[in-house]
Amino acid sequence: MAADYYELLGISRNASKEDIKRAYRRLARQYHPDVNKQEGAEERFKEINRAYEVLSEPETRARYDRFGEAGVSAGAGAGAGGTAGYQDFATDMGGFADIFETIFSGFGGATAGGSTRRRTGPTRGDDLRLDLQINFREAVFGGEKEIRIPHLETCETCEGSGAKPGSGASTCSTCSGSGQVRRATRTPFGSFAQVSVCPTCNGEGRVIEEKCETCGGAGRKRETKKLKITIPPGVDNGTRLRVSSEGDAGLRGGSPGDLYVYLGVKPDPEFKRDGLNLLSEITVSYLQAILGCRIKVNTVDGEEDLNIPAGTQPDTVLTLESKGVPKLGNPVSRGNHLITVHVEIPTRLNAKERELLEELAKIKGENSGKGGLEGFLGRVFGG
Repeated sequence: MAADYYELLGISRNASKEDIKRAYRRLARQYHPDVNKQEGAEERFKEINRAYEVLSEPETRARYDRFGEAGVSAGAGAGAGGTAGYQDFATDMGGFADIFETIFSGFGGATAGGSTRRRTGPTRGDDLRLDLQINFREAVFGGEKEIRIPHLETCETCEGSGAKPGSGASTCSTCSGSGQVRRATRTPFGSFAQVSVCPTCNGEGRVIEEKCETCGGAGRKRETKKLKITIPPGVDNGTRLRVSSEGDAGLRGGSPGDLYVYLGVKPDPEFKRDGLNLLSEITVSYLQAILGCRIKVNTVDGEEDLNIPAGTQPDTVLTLESKGVPKLGNPVSRGNHLITVHVEIPTRLNAKERELLEELAKIKGENSGKGGLEGFLGRVFGG
């Protein structure tokens, strides 16, 4: 029993013309004999072509839907259009050459009689990536870092030609200097030429007579280079820095690529970052919180005075303005430093401390009632 053409293409029976074309292109890429060398691939490719030939043309599709394979086999349909559907097919689709050019444009430049151009002019070098870890304060204030980057540099001995000094290059005998080789492929719809880069000269069209001993004929050699890069203030995790012309060297006099440095910031044991703001925590005694005081706190700029207002409650957040992270690209503008104040409640009191606190509780009328002194301290600090 012949396979169902709709099932072969993986489409529904009410699929549109565009749906059929998309399904065919996808399967043709997968099963074309030049791409798929597995057993049975060529036979499957022929079945896919036959299914597309029938379903892509409205008249033959209508006969197939009504009569099945018998309606579209050779000689079928005489008196009902005969083979007119096949004659109109090439005109309707613009010819199979257009379809195959689209399908196989990704396979080494294979087209229906088309060609690919070899690259003989200057070629820009590849861009490179480096991941760099920096500490917290370097991210805040920036600075200079020395890095080592392995990359390809133009060979100084042959100046990038790949040929030994005093020697030259000859025309490639495989491709006769074109840099391309052409191979004919037969399909159910005719012969198609597949053009690919010449494997002998790698598309250059020339073969070096004597290779440079320094670079082995590559024209470039791998070197590890030391660089100093500038890290601007305010960078963060994932910030990307571009170092121009420090990627791989180009070919045939092409410009070098660029180096992209991706930054990772190590965490700090004291400070955390929230956008442009810095966060930290301090702990004061309950007396400092009740009476207020002025204390020294650490910031990324060094020690700063911080005023603790009288009656400060636990987990109050105090702000040191413009002591945060500089804005990237505008270091004059900085965020704030937000400090969370924790209040330490003593778990043990000596006799004198208890006496004084109980006297204070009496003055405040807090010595009687549930909890005694503990209840008083709890009420003072919101407990």
